[in-house]
Formats: sequence, structure tokens, C-alpha cells
Amino acid sequence: MGKEAVVKQVTKRNFQEAVQELKQRIYESDFISVSTKKTGSFSSSSSQSRWRRVLPIDTPQTAYLKAKAAAETFELFQFSVCPFRINSSSSSKIVAFPYNFHVFPRDEMNLNMPSYGFTCHTSHLMSMAQEGFDFNVCINDGISYLSRVQECKAKFQSTIPRICSITSSVSSSMADSLFMERIKSRVQNWRNVHKRSNKNKDDPLVTSLRKLILGGEVYGSRPCLNIDVCNDHQVQLAVKVLSLLSDDIVPLIIPGKGGGPMAVKVVLTSSSEDKNILLRELQNLEEEQNSLIRGFGTVIDVISSSHKPIVVYNPLDDFAFIHSKFLAPLPASMTEFLCSLRSTFCNILDINHLLNEIRPLQKADNMSTAISYLNRRFPMPMDLEIPHEAEDTRIKNQGHNVLRITRLFAQLSSVLKITPVAYEPEMDDRSASLNSYSNIFHPCCTVLQDQLDGEVAQICNMEKMSTENLVFLWGFRGVVSAGVLKQKLQGAHNVFDFEVRLLDKSCAVILFQCEDSAKALLEAVGRGEFGLGVLEDGLKAAGYEAYTKVCKLGFFEADLADSLNKVFVENFENSETNSSEIYWSKDLMIELNDL
Repeated sequence: MGKEAVVKQVTKRNFQEAVQELKQRIYESDFISVSTKKTGSFSSSSSQSRWRRVLPIDTPQTAYLKAKAAAETFELFQFSVCPFRINSSSSSKIVAFPYNFHVFPRDEMNLNMPSYGFTCHTSHLMSMAQEGFDFNVCINDGISYLSRVQECKAKFQSTIPRICSITSSVSSSMADSLFMERIKSRVQNWRNVHKRSNKNKDDPLVTSLRKLILGGEVYGSRPCLNIDVCNDHQVQLAVKVLSLLSDDIVPLIIPGKGGGPMAVKVVLTSSSEDKNILLRELQNLEEEQNSLIRGFGTVIDVISSSHKPIVVYNPLDDFAFIHSKFLAPLPASMTEFLCSLRSTFCNILDINHLLNEIRPLQKADNMSTAISYLNRRFPMPMDLEIPHEAEDTRIKNQGHNVLRITRLFAQLSSVLKITPVAYEPEMDDRSASLNSYSNIFHPCCTVLQDQLDGEVAQICNMEKMSTENLVFLWGFRGVVSAGVLKQKLQGAHNVFDFEVRLLDKSCAVILFQCEDSAKALLEAVGRGEFGLGVLEDGLKAAGYEAYTKVCKLGFFEADLADSLNKVFVENFENSETNSSEIYWSKDLMIELNDL
């Protein structure tokens, strides 16, 4: 499928046509699958820094903070979108329309914003190069974008004229009245002269002198006159005067470099038809500029406004990037992130959560493994039809991961009996089957519609534990496995029942069945009672609040021990230590000898 399936490659050359086509395809489809290609990811960090991946010990808040750090560190180079529908008469028939958008953060309007800097993982770039990724196409022809917050700033700094209208009642002082009278007199004389000159063909020299004396210019082929203004209030005064003078006048605001008004351009039209033509020209000009400013954000708007279910493989990671690049800077907490995300994307389906609903698939760590299992356990021929054909053969056919997500979802939806239902907020009972799987992120399984406060993670078939039962231990040397460390701990102190896992080569996490045991270990390490030739004198320990603070402050060092040392010097006794819950899983923890 990967070599034969045609994914339409979209750059800035064919972007506008592709967007219009995508709108229609989304309208005709039941679902939209999404996949991204980034310059790096914490999920593929080196063995020395894999603790920065989302782990089973993470609460939703710490998992979000890790995803947030990755989104603010790396960049998106490709964004694949695939509207698709599953044949209602045969669940094995999929009609898909995959698009692979090449994006690059470019200042299209030359407004000196924004200035981007991002990090790259060499492994990611090498993998992209091996797949035939054309970095020249990405940089030179990639679709530019701004976030919605940046768009507002860019529009404020735009220098193109825009139609001016009265936005509120204008109260005027004596000075304002004099200002308005001067405008009225000047514009009336200017208009009368041009109206007379249209009837009488004057000598070109006389016409030039008249323009020089009256200060007249042309806007396109139409006469115009500039009125200098200092602020928005004077703009409103000028527009009020002009609205009372004549219907053949069109006032335009000329922005200054700082974004504020510099002048009001008065354009004289020859007839009502000519005025309508001018207004359409101005509207088209504004739409073109907005399109340049919005760039790829237009695709985000199309997906958002459709209200169609969005299918992703790793939603926490992908949507952290999407929010950061195309919506607004990521907020500090998971709760704010979920609220903001829900206002734009109302229905998200996580492939990993659907996989978790099928017990034998809980250990499937990639899509290939999951697809292979489904083909063996629930054999069904999947007919993937892609009606559109390749257009630009100069760009290598890329973005097939979105088709893998599409196919895997189609198989899972058949097994789990998920059926598409039109988005009707007031008829949620009709889509109970779909809603039961919507807006749940795996592995933290944070339920969006409940707007959790980041305190509870819901992972099926894992042992539910309080973060108060966890102790982070570092400063040991010569330990090659969790078993060896556990033996040394048992020989150094009379501790109770516990489990040990190595998060990386520098730090371990210890889980106690009893919260009092965790406190006893922290106190013992603090008093220096450990050691005695069994463990090193430099041993340090901290509770979960230290780990939370590491993630909150962004201390994502290669070794977790270095990150904990940065916050260890502070007094955590006065810090918030509210108990949270995580899910302890022997299968999902990272063993040092597995790295």
C-alpha cells in the first residue's frame, strides 16, 4: 500500500486549489485521519534521556508538560490529512482522499514576524532523507503559517488600505468640529473640481497643475485624496464627514508602520457600478492578504468547522504541536489545554485507546504490530480506494502514515462496532457508540469532556497507585538492573514491600504499597542512614513533587538525576504536595538493560 497508494502532495504552488478540494472531500467523508512529521520528538530520545517520554508514572499534568516541551522545541515539516468514509454496506471498503501538506514557518508578508528557532533530531532528519524528503521543497515551497494569535498581530501591522466605516457614535469637541470642517471644505472642493474636469477635457498641463495644487493622486485609475490623521478618533471624525458628503466617495484607512492609522484615503468613483467594482476589488485584496497571513491555518479551520471525528495515533503529542503552531502558545496546565483544544476540535478518536479496548493488543507498541494482529485475529479484506491521482511528480510520494492510521481505524471500528454519526450536540444519545471512545487520550486516558484537573490517569488493567507512594532515588553507581538496586536497598535499610524500576541509567523510581514506607525512606536518606558500604554516600531521594517541578520548570536534561539535582536544593516542604494517582505497570516501565 505504501508504494502504490497515491497521496496528493501539496505545497504553496497548489495550496489554494487543494484547500477547496479538501473542503468538499471532508464534507463527503465520515472521518478525518491526521498524521504529522516533525524535526524531532522526546518519544524517540536517546537511551540516556528516554525518561522524557510519557511514562506510566506520569500524571496527566506531567505527561502534558513533556508534550508541551517537545512541541515548543521541535517543528512540523509535514501535516497529512485524510478524509475518508467506510462503505455502509461493506465494512471492508474504505474510500480515502489523502493529502500531504508540506509546511514551513515563513514570514510571507515580510512583517518581520515571527522569528522561529527550533531543534532537530539528527535521527529524524536522516530518516526523512532516507524516505526521499526534499528539504529544498519544504523550505522554498512549504506552506507558511501563523498561529491565530500571531495572525492578529500580523493584521495589525499590515500596510494595505482597508475599507473604513463608522464603528461607534462619535462625540466631538470644538477642536474636532474645526477638524471636520476643514476636511469637508477640502474634500468638497477636490470633488467638485474632478467632477467638472470629467465633463471638460482640459490641457494635460492644466490637469497636472490642478492635481499638484489640490494634492490629488490616483488609486488605480480613480482620483483619490489623502487626509492625515493622528488616531482612530480622527479616523471616525473623517469618515463621519465623508459619509454625509456624497455616495460616490469610498474612504480607506492607510495603516502606519506601527499598525495605527496614518491617513484616510478618499477615493472618488464615477458611478454606483464603479463603486461596487471598487468595493469588490478591495474585498478580494483583503482576502488575498488574509490567505497569505493565514497560510496553512486555513486547513486547521476547515477541519475544525467540519465537526467530523478526527482520528490520530498519538493525540497528546500531535495536538500539543497543532495547538502550539497553529492556534496559540500552549497554556501551563493540562486543564487549560483541554478546554482550549475542545473549543477547536470537538471529537478526537485515539487509535491507542481503541487498541487498549482489545486486550491482546495492549502490548502492541506500533501500528504494524497492531495491524498484523488484527489481520490474524479478525481477518477481513480491506479494500482501500483512493480516487484522486498524483499531480506533481517532482515531489516524492510521501505521507503514507496517515493511510496506515486510516486502515487501522477501519479495522478497529469494525471490531468495536463504531459507526459514524453526524455531529449533533443536542442528539448525543444517537451517537453513544462513537462518543464512548471520543476524546480519551492514551496512555494517560484523560477524558476531555469531563475536564479533569490533571490529578487522575485512567489506564485500563494497571495497578492504581498514589504518587505519594513513589520515591525517586539517584546518586547510586555501578547498578546495572532494577533487581541489583533492590537487593542493595534491602541490604541497606529495613524497608517494606516495594518495587523498583530504572527510569534511566542515573535514576530509579521506587513504589511502596504503603505511603508511610515512602516517607520513612525519604527521611532515612535525608538523615544519611543509607550507605554502610552497600550504597554510596551521595545517595539522594525525593518525592513526586520534585519530579513534577522538574517537568514544570522544563529541566529536561539528558539524565533525570541532573534535572532532579537542579530542584533538589529547594525546600519542598512548603511546596504543594497534593496526592495524585498514576497507574503502575511492570510491562511499560523502562528497564536499563532494555535500553
